Amino acid sequence: MTDVQTMFSDPQAVARYTEGPPRFVPGYNAMLSMAAILLGERVSNDGSVLVLGAGGGLELKAFAQAHPGWRFDGVDPSAAMLALAGQTMGSLAPRARLHQGYIDDAPEGPFDGATCLLTLHFVDVAERRRIASEVRRRLKPRAPFVVAHLSAPDGDEERPLWLSRYSAFLAAAGVEPEQAAAARNAVTNHLEILAPAQDEVILREAGFSDPTLFYTGFAFRGWVAYA
Repeated sequence: MTDVQTMFSDPQAVARYTEGPPRFVPGYNAMLSMAAILLGERVSNDGSVLVLGAGGGLELKAFAQAHPGWRFDGVDPSAAMLALAGQTMGSLAPRARLHQGYIDDAPEGPFDGATCLLTLHFVDVAERRRIASEVRRRLKPRAPFVVAHLSAPDGDEERPLWLSRYSAFLAAAGVEPEQAAAARNAVTNHLEILAPAQDEVILREAGFSDPTLFYTGFAFRGWVAYA
Protein backbone atom coordinates (compact mmCIF):
# COMPACT_ATOMS: atom_id res chain seq x y z
CA MET A 1 0.00 0.00 0.00
CA THR A 2 1.38 3.42 -0.96
CA ASP A 3 1.79 6.32 1.49
CA VAL A 4 -1.16 8.05 -0.18
CA GLN A 5 -3.41 5.00 0.15
CA THR A 6 -2.37 4.65 3.79
CA MET A 7 -3.17 8.30 4.49
CA PHE A 8 -6.65 8.09 2.98
CA SER A 9 -7.50 4.86 4.81
CA ASP A 10 -6.15 5.77 8.25
CA PRO A 11 -9.15 6.69 10.46
CA GLN A 12 -7.35 9.50 12.28
CA ALA A 13 -6.01 11.01 9.06
CA VAL A 14 -9.45 10.83 7.46
CA ALA A 15 -11.08 12.46 10.50
CA ARG A 16 -8.65 15.39 10.22
CA TYR A 17 -8.73 15.67 6.44
CA THR A 18 -11.11 18.62 6.09
CA GLU A 19 -8.73 20.75 8.18
CA GLY A 20 -5.91 20.13 5.71
CA PRO A 21 -6.67 21.71 2.31
CA PRO A 22 -7.63 25.17 3.65
CA ARG A 23 -4.41 25.17 5.67
CA PHE A 24 -1.97 23.56 3.25
CA VAL A 25 -3.18 24.87 -0.12
CA PRO A 26 -2.70 28.62 -0.69
CA GLY A 27 -6.02 30.32 -1.43
CA TYR A 28 -7.94 27.05 -1.22
CA ASN A 29 -11.37 28.47 -0.41
CA ALA A 30 -11.03 31.16 -3.06
CA MET A 31 -10.00 28.49 -5.57
CA LEU A 32 -13.21 26.56 -4.84
CA SER A 33 -15.27 29.73 -5.32
CA MET A 34 -13.55 30.43 -8.64
CA ALA A 35 -14.10 26.84 -9.76
CA ALA A 36 -17.82 27.15 -9.01
CA ILE A 37 -17.99 30.39 -11.03
CA LEU A 38 -16.18 28.82 -13.99
CA LEU A 39 -18.51 25.82 -13.96
CA GLY A 40 -21.52 28.10 -13.63
CA GLU A 41 -20.66 29.91 -16.86
CA ARG A 42 -21.81 26.85 -18.82
CA VAL A 43 -23.58 24.47 -16.43
CA SER A 44 -27.32 25.11 -16.35
CA ASN A 45 -29.23 25.72 -13.12
CA ASP A 46 -30.29 22.06 -13.00
CA GLY A 47 -27.05 20.65 -14.43
CA SER A 48 -25.03 17.60 -13.46
CA VAL A 49 -21.37 17.76 -12.46
CA LEU A 50 -18.80 14.97 -12.17
CA VAL A 51 -16.40 15.45 -9.25
CA LEU A 52 -13.35 13.22 -9.48
CA GLY A 53 -11.45 12.82 -6.22
CA ALA A 54 -14.53 13.77 -4.21
CA GLY A 55 -13.41 12.26 -0.91
CA GLY A 56 -13.79 14.61 2.04
CA GLY A 57 -16.62 16.46 0.34
CA LEU A 58 -15.24 20.00 0.59
CA GLU A 59 -15.72 20.83 -3.09
CA LEU A 60 -19.05 19.02 -3.24
CA LYS A 61 -20.33 21.14 -0.37
CA ALA A 62 -18.97 24.38 -1.84
CA PHE A 63 -20.49 23.70 -5.28
CA ALA A 64 -23.82 22.58 -3.83
CA GLN A 65 -24.08 25.73 -1.72
CA ALA A 66 -23.19 27.97 -4.66
CA HIS A 67 -25.64 26.32 -7.08
CA PRO A 68 -28.74 24.92 -5.34
CA GLY A 69 -30.06 23.14 -8.45
CA TRP A 70 -26.98 21.17 -9.38
CA ARG A 71 -26.68 17.40 -8.98
CA PHE A 72 -23.37 15.62 -8.51
CA ASP A 73 -21.63 12.30 -9.02
CA GLY A 74 -18.57 12.09 -6.80
CA VAL A 75 -15.89 9.46 -7.32
CA ASP A 76 -13.08 8.49 -4.93
CA PRO A 77 -11.12 5.28 -4.29
CA SER A 78 -11.40 5.55 -0.49
CA ALA A 79 -14.61 4.35 1.17
CA ALA A 80 -13.64 6.19 4.35
CA MET A 81 -13.17 9.45 2.47
CA LEU A 82 -16.52 9.03 0.72
CA ALA A 83 -18.18 8.49 4.08
CA LEU A 84 -16.56 11.72 5.26
CA ALA A 85 -17.87 13.45 2.11
CA GLY A 86 -21.41 12.51 3.08
CA GLN A 87 -20.86 13.89 6.57
CA THR A 88 -19.31 17.09 5.25
CA MET A 89 -22.23 17.74 2.91
CA GLY A 90 -24.77 17.23 5.70
CA SER A 91 -28.26 18.15 4.54
CA LEU A 92 -26.91 18.64 0.99
CA ALA A 93 -25.83 15.00 0.72
CA PRO A 94 -28.97 13.76 -1.12
CA ARG A 95 -27.88 15.82 -4.15
CA ALA A 96 -24.74 13.74 -4.63
CA ARG A 97 -24.31 10.13 -5.68
CA LEU A 98 -21.00 8.80 -4.36
CA HIS A 99 -19.06 6.06 -6.16
CA GLN A 100 -16.06 4.21 -4.75
CA GLY A 101 -13.37 3.74 -7.36
CA TYR A 102 -11.55 5.57 -10.10
CA ILE A 103 -12.50 7.28 -13.36
CA ASP A 104 -13.54 3.93 -14.89
CA ASP A 105 -16.12 3.58 -12.11
CA ALA A 106 -17.68 6.97 -12.87
CA PRO A 107 -21.07 7.03 -14.61
CA GLU A 108 -20.97 7.53 -18.36
CA GLY A 109 -22.89 10.81 -18.20
CA PRO A 110 -22.90 12.87 -20.27
CA PHE A 111 -22.20 15.55 -17.67
CA ASP A 112 -22.56 19.32 -17.95
CA GLY A 113 -19.21 19.87 -16.23
CA ALA A 114 -16.47 18.14 -14.26
CA THR A 115 -13.72 18.86 -11.74
CA CYS A 116 -10.57 17.13 -10.55
CA LEU A 117 -9.05 19.11 -7.70
CA LEU A 118 -5.85 18.25 -5.81
CA THR A 119 -5.81 14.76 -7.31
CA LEU A 120 -3.78 14.46 -10.51
CA HIS A 121 -0.43 14.97 -8.78
CA PHE A 122 -0.96 11.54 -7.18
CA VAL A 123 -0.74 9.72 -10.54
CA ASP A 124 1.89 9.41 -13.25
CA VAL A 125 1.82 11.08 -16.66
CA ALA A 126 0.31 8.13 -18.51
CA GLU A 127 -2.55 7.85 -16.03
CA ARG A 128 -3.17 11.60 -16.17
CA ARG A 129 -3.58 11.34 -19.92
CA ARG A 130 -6.01 8.46 -19.54
CA ILE A 131 -8.02 10.21 -16.83
CA ALA A 132 -8.29 13.39 -18.89
CA SER A 133 -9.47 11.40 -21.92
CA GLU A 134 -12.04 9.48 -19.88
CA VAL A 135 -13.39 12.68 -18.34
CA ARG A 136 -13.61 14.25 -21.79
CA ARG A 137 -15.58 11.25 -23.06
CA ARG A 138 -18.12 11.73 -20.27
CA LEU A 139 -18.80 15.42 -20.96
CA LYS A 140 -21.30 17.15 -23.19
CA PRO A 141 -19.88 19.29 -26.01
CA ARG A 142 -18.31 22.54 -24.73
CA ALA A 143 -18.70 21.45 -21.09
CA PRO A 144 -16.09 22.89 -18.68
CA PHE A 145 -13.47 20.80 -16.93
CA VAL A 146 -11.76 22.45 -13.93
CA VAL A 147 -8.49 21.01 -12.62
CA ALA A 148 -6.09 22.17 -9.92
CA HIS A 149 -3.03 20.45 -8.50
CA LEU A 150 0.67 20.86 -7.86
CA SER A 151 2.36 22.24 -10.97
CA ALA A 152 5.64 24.14 -11.07
CA PRO A 153 8.43 24.99 -13.52
CA ASP A 154 10.91 22.13 -13.77
CA GLY A 155 14.16 24.08 -13.97
CA ASP A 156 16.96 23.20 -11.56
CA GLU A 157 16.58 26.59 -9.90
CA GLU A 158 12.91 27.42 -10.48
CA ARG A 159 11.26 24.35 -8.97
CA PRO A 160 13.25 24.38 -5.71
CA LEU A 161 12.47 28.08 -5.41
CA TRP A 162 8.72 27.51 -5.77
CA LEU A 163 8.80 24.63 -3.30
CA SER A 164 10.75 26.79 -0.84
CA ARG A 165 8.10 29.48 -1.17
CA TYR A 166 5.41 26.88 -0.52
CA SER A 167 7.26 25.72 2.61
CA ALA A 168 7.52 29.35 3.75
CA PHE A 169 3.77 29.76 3.21
CA LEU A 170 3.11 26.80 5.48
CA ALA A 171 5.35 28.25 8.18
CA ALA A 172 3.64 31.64 7.87
CA ALA A 173 0.27 29.90 8.26
CA GLY A 174 1.39 28.51 11.61
CA VAL A 175 2.57 25.07 10.58
CA GLU A 176 5.48 23.90 12.74
CA PRO A 177 8.82 24.17 10.89
CA GLU A 178 9.40 20.40 11.08
CA GLN A 179 5.96 19.72 9.66
CA ALA A 180 6.45 22.29 6.90
CA ALA A 181 9.76 20.68 5.95
CA ALA A 182 8.15 17.24 5.99
CA ALA A 183 5.38 18.50 3.71
CA ARG A 184 7.92 19.84 1.23
CA ASN A 185 9.83 16.54 1.30
CA ALA A 186 6.63 14.59 0.71
CA VAL A 187 5.73 16.80 -2.24
CA THR A 188 9.22 16.44 -3.71
CA ASN A 189 9.66 12.71 -3.20
CA HIS A 190 6.21 11.18 -3.50
CA LEU A 191 4.12 13.28 -5.89
CA GLU A 192 4.23 13.63 -9.67
CA ILE A 193 4.74 17.33 -10.38
CA LEU A 194 4.74 18.49 -14.00
CA ALA A 195 5.62 21.84 -15.49
CA PRO A 196 2.56 24.00 -16.32
CA ALA A 197 3.14 23.64 -20.07
CA GLN A 198 3.04 19.85 -19.71
CA ASP A 199 -0.24 20.04 -17.82
CA GLU A 200 -1.78 22.10 -20.61
CA VAL A 201 -0.53 19.67 -23.28
CA ILE A 202 -2.23 16.78 -21.49
CA LEU A 203 -5.55 18.62 -21.57
CA ARG A 204 -5.19 19.44 -25.25
CA GLU A 205 -4.16 15.88 -26.16
CA ALA A 206 -7.25 14.59 -24.37
CA GLY A 207 -9.45 16.70 -26.64
CA PHE A 208 -10.01 19.76 -24.47
CA SER A 209 -9.80 23.23 -25.97
CA ASP A 210 -8.66 26.58 -24.61
CA PRO A 211 -7.00 25.47 -21.36
CA THR A 212 -6.83 28.71 -19.39
CA LEU A 213 -4.95 29.31 -16.15
CA PHE A 214 -7.26 30.74 -13.48
CA TYR A 215 -5.45 30.01 -10.22
CA THR A 216 -1.85 30.12 -9.00
CA GLY A 217 -0.91 29.49 -5.39
CA PHE A 218 2.89 29.16 -5.25
CA ALA A 219 3.42 25.51 -6.35
CA PHE A 220 -0.29 24.94 -7.12
CA ARG A 221 -2.03 25.88 -10.36
CA GLY A 222 -5.52 25.45 -11.78
CA TRP A 223 -7.00 25.50 -15.29
CA VAL A 224 -10.38 25.47 -16.95
CA ALA A 225 -10.70 23.79 -20.35
CA TYR A 226 -13.64 22.80 -22.54
CA ALA A 227 -14.83 19.57 -24.11
